[in-house]
Amino acid sequence: MTLTLYFARRYLRAFLIVAGSFCAVLFLADMIEQVRDFANSGANFGQIALLAGLNVPGGLGKILPLVTVLAGTVMFLGLARTSELVVVRAAGRSALRMALAPAVVAFLLGVLALGALNPITAATAKRFDTLSDQLLRGGAQSVSISREGVWLRQAGSAAEGDVAAQRQSVIHALRANADATELYDVTLMEFSFDRGPMRYLKAETARLVPGAWVLTAAKEWPLAETANPETEAVLHPSLRVSSDLTAERIRDGFGAPSKVSVWELPDFIAALERAGFSSRRHAVWLAMELAQPLLLAAMVLIAAAFTMRHIRRGGTGIMALLAFGAGVAAMLLRNVAQALGENGLIPVVLAAWAPPLVVLMAALALILHLEDG
Repeated sequence: MTLTLYFARRYLRAFLIVAGSFCAVLFLADMIEQVRDFANSGANFGQIALLAGLNVPGGLGKILPLVTVLAGTVMFLGLARTSELVVVRAAGRSALRMALAPAVVAFLLGVLALGALNPITAATAKRFDTLSDQLLRGGAQSVSISREGVWLRQAGSAAEGDVAAQRQSVIHALRANADATELYDVTLMEFSFDRGPMRYLKAETARLVPGAWVLTAAKEWPLAETANPETEAVLHPSLRVSSDLTAERIRDGFGAPSKVSVWELPDFIAALERAGFSSRRHAVWLAMELAQPLLLAAMVLIAAAFTMRHIRRGGTGIMALLAFGAGVAAMLLRNVAQALGENGLIPVVLAAWAPPLVVLMAALALILHLEDG
């Protein structure tokens, strides 16, 4: 038990050192990127540093499997350099038992990342989008999915041709098509920056075309300078309302699964399906997040398979590179499976759980062959 706890502490220390180093590198690299992106936005150094810091949790989450395999490599190379692995083998403990404690720690770290780091990443990603949108576009666009349907907020929705009016509008639809370019059972409330509510519209459908929404079977109530909007309401078989939204911006507004906490993803997926959007990408993301603790444990076994040999046998650098290359290959396999799952080519369960299981079985086979075979 004492030896098991010793290996667990050694791995946890190595993981914290590697993770801290990567966080510093990610922050500095993102600082350079944000300076380039916001050079002409009037943002000061503090705002740019805040934006870079908000991106660090998301960046760390993306490379967490690599951090895990590198931490395992650092730990086992350190044990080999001090001949501790030789002593443990002489005491009768197998290589697989030595690697078990670090693998369990990695699994628990994966559970912690699922329960804590993932919500933090989602919150910081939303905050980053809000701040960057305020700096670049004044916070004019947003999209949300709720139990009541689809909500959008946009700028530039004055009547088409009225370019002098500076307005903003809130759009609500009970349903939408898969790419959010066509809305059904639509209501639109339009505001002026200086005069308040301007008009209210209801329409059967709204179709997004370049630069405008095309409303069909629309009814318009003027709200400005009228005592009874109903008496002045106008029916339109077709009505164009200008907009600076695009299909890509709408998808980006709600489509990134990493911007939703795993605790909220089941309800969010259900809301997407009720609104008429495809939820497959979010379902794959949720399943892969649930499978990540197993992948992290497998990454530690990959590191152990390549680096548990005694340092006097030579080739330490090559074995460390092989461990890192195997970790990169495992991540590539995971990304390919994710892409196949999101496109519906393989089932969600297979996309999420096949890569960690394949990596785990390969690592176990390699350890048994090289160390205990």
